[in-house]
Amino acid sequence: MRVRPLLRRSLPVAISLFLSLPLRAIAQEDAGETAAPSQQLEAVTVTGSRIPRAQVEGPAPVIVIKGDDIDKGGYRSVFDVLTQLTQNTGLVQGEDYGSTFTPAANVISLRGLGPNYTLVLVNGHRVADYPVAYNGSVNAVDFANVPSVMIDRIEILSGSASAIYGSDAIAGVVNIILKQHHEGLDLSLKVGGTQRGGGDNQRVQLIGGGSWGDLSGVFGLELTNREPIWYGDRGLSNSYTRYDDSGLPPPQVIGIRDPASRNYYPLDCAAPGPLLDGSLRAFERPGYGGSYCSSDHYYSDRTVQTKKKLATGYASLTYALNENTELFGDFMAGWSDIATVVRNPNWTSPTAFWNDATGRLESWTRLLAPEETGSRMAGARTFLQRQFNVTFGARGSFGDSGWKYVAAANRSDYKSDQGVFRFLRGVDDYFLGPQTGTHDYEGDTFPSYDADPSRLTTPLDARLFRSLSTHTLERDKAWTEDLSFSVNGELLQLPAGPLGVAGVVEAGRQGFSNRPDPRINAGEIWNVAEAHDDSGTRNRYAAGIELNVPIFAQLTGIAAARYDRYKYSGQSIGKSTYNLGFEYRPFETLLLRGTYSTSFRAPDMNYLFAKGTVGYEPGNTDFYQCALDGHSYNSCDVQYNMNFRSSGNLGLKPENGKSFTYGLVWSPLDGLDLTADYYRIRIKDAVTNLDSEIILRTEADCRVGHTEAGTPVDIDSQLCRDALARVVRNSPDAPVNPNQVTNLLLNPINAATERTSGIDLGGNYRWTTDRYGKFLLHAGFTRVLSHDYQQFVGDPTRDYVNDVTYQQDWRKKVNAALSWSLGDWSATLNGTRYGGVPRNDGEARRKPYTLVNGSVGYDFNERAHLSLIVNNLRNSLPVDKSAGWPNYSSAWYDIYGRQWWLQFDYHFGGGKRG
Repeated sequence: MRVRPLLRRSLPVAISLFLSLPLRAIAQEDAGETAAPSQQLEAVTVTGSRIPRAQVEGPAPVIVIKGDDIDKGGYRSVFDVLTQLTQNTGLVQGEDYGSTFTPAANVISLRGLGPNYTLVLVNGHRVADYPVAYNGSVNAVDFANVPSVMIDRIEILSGSASAIYGSDAIAGVVNIILKQHHEGLDLSLKVGGTQRGGGDNQRVQLIGGGSWGDLSGVFGLELTNREPIWYGDRGLSNSYTRYDDSGLPPPQVIGIRDPASRNYYPLDCAAPGPLLDGSLRAFERPGYGGSYCSSDHYYSDRTVQTKKKLATGYASLTYALNENTELFGDFMAGWSDIATVVRNPNWTSPTAFWNDATGRLESWTRLLAPEETGSRMAGARTFLQRQFNVTFGARGSFGDSGWKYVAAANRSDYKSDQGVFRFLRGVDDYFLGPQTGTHDYEGDTFPSYDADPSRLTTPLDARLFRSLSTHTLERDKAWTEDLSFSVNGELLQLPAGPLGVAGVVEAGRQGFSNRPDPRINAGEIWNVAEAHDDSGTRNRYAAGIELNVPIFAQLTGIAAARYDRYKYSGQSIGKSTYNLGFEYRPFETLLLRGTYSTSFRAPDMNYLFAKGTVGYEPGNTDFYQCALDGHSYNSCDVQYNMNFRSSGNLGLKPENGKSFTYGLVWSPLDGLDLTADYYRIRIKDAVTNLDSEIILRTEADCRVGHTEAGTPVDIDSQLCRDALARVVRNSPDAPVNPNQVTNLLLNPINAATERTSGIDLGGNYRWTTDRYGKFLLHAGFTRVLSHDYQQFVGDPTRDYVNDVTYQQDWRKKVNAALSWSLGDWSATLNGTRYGGVPRNDGEARRKPYTLVNGSVGYDFNERAHLSLIVNNLRNSLPVDKSAGWPNYSSAWYDIYGRQWWLQFDYHFGGGKRG
């Protein structure tokens, strides 16, 4: 790969972009506000190193987002600002994505490697994972409930840091640093909504603090209420057929089918016609005969954005014990209540039953409307979540030696009680009546009922619905606790300066538990498979050292080494990592930098301890049925949702990674600085669930005896025996769904290799005018050059960047911000431009998409401030009509449209607003 030509071509482009476009950038630490030389700056510890340093820039790039810039930038939340980082290039399923394993959590994916490859810290300490595995597989930290009022700044290191922080820091580190000092009391009131409807919200923030002799402290409180946004609130998504040229009708709300032929039996929709606001009527699906009842507003009563209530409190206390020692304690507690509707309450009969009343084999489907359940939220999934973080410790110095230390104990808990709508066991009796026996049909035996079809089309009422249903409650918990002791100081004086040293020792434990509702295994709940209690704990021990070596006046070397060991269930795995870096300043305005790091990840807790994760994979291709029909694998349309089951594997090894970065920081003019960095990350022995597509392809080749290209395959080989055992199918002569896959048996393994590389460009420009005020311009650009994944040696390599079939990265992201202040007025304009992503039809890539935010503020006096904040100023939507509803790229974007807020801030007590 020729990187130098790429940098030469990309740097002028990036400079012109951030000098000319009104786009959004992440607000980086404004190192140029003071004219003092760097050696006069106070030494501070920056994420990525435990050695305090005076220079803001170091061997690896660190992005800094100030807490005050979250609201000013027009961002909805802490998560919103992190998602728009250019380094956050990966596709993830967030809080409002819909039907996922973690619909109440928001995660990020630095470098597109996945949420579990980014280490998240609060005040430098680990926090508990979300207690339910993301996407049913990996563990990750939730950003959905992080309050902005307590944030001093967020530091993001977008590169490997395992030698400093241990496991998880392969893609980078996000360190949320909370406020430690505040004078007086500040109150903030914020109200807003969306222009297109729904999403009304209110927020109250309170922060105060002060000093009382040797004691100082700060406290904060945030209360938030947010109403949901429904698909029916948006013209783009409230109609199933408006933009669909396929001629296909919406899915069935009420239907009776012949399970053998899949044809519909004619159905009279007059009785349920008033449901769904009177939009229910008869539809015919081409090629399936008969008719069923449905509505063009089939999806309108599902949420695009969740309903949410949030309360979070924070306090930090510091007590000066003497001149050299202070005691500290940080406390944060949060509570959230979230509700999301991913589907209306839905009942289906057994896959096939014999109806004595009609004398035929049938299957029934019945979706309930809000008029029948009493409200749109009756079938919601609910999440009552509590978070708690506490840290106690002491910090100070060893006399006048210049050596400093920090000793701390940290505990973090995350609890989530997940309520899921379920029908009770007796719902079949309501619709079908009692089972009358069995009936033989074409060699198979089916249950029989004397079921009156009019019962299916008769509307329910809320009282009846409540008698047939309940909400099951799964209690989930994750926790982590750590003890750490670190020191730093100058070991000796070298000719070019002092040799800086830092050391750390750590010991910790973490655990999780998932406790399903006991009524499931007691048989009280309709149509739910056996549920398992999952739990596990493990211990962690680590020691590390870091050196800052001045080689000569312009060149500094960085070195770090660390050893981690994990113990659990009789297993013990250990891993050593190291980091080498350099900073070279050939002259005062230019810094050349680079790092080489090894890294590792301990296997996710879910991968180790899960007894039986069950779920489904949407739209899998059944390659065996493709082969039976004589269709090629690439063009076959035999696709359907397939259930899967996955269990943990205590024999997993750590994942290994290597990371390489180099770049420069250049300040050619007073007030202007530019950065350019190249990165490359490789992961080996990555833990992953077996790839269902590869298994299905292998199973198909084994069953037909050859590959699609004609190469013979031995069905008795170990490879074939394994693939055939993992794909569970109906028999080929089954009268209903012959050969259909009923389950995929997957499990995690150490196998995969993943590589990614790219470039980051950025810049800041500050200027002041006497007449027009102060201006500050930030810009950032990331280009993912490559990202590929291979499960086994010899398997096909998936291109996550250029192949629209597998693309999971934004190939390009540009963001920029322009802020201005003059007297009592201030304003900020932000923009993010996302590169092309796959269209819904998977045939091509949609055009880039741009979001622009902004805010205007006015100071009435030193105490009172009013702001107008707008997210998505252009009221743009990411329209994609290539494959029908929901008519936008729902996996990548949202359709909230323009959101606005009025915010009033007032400072009580002495001094100015904080």
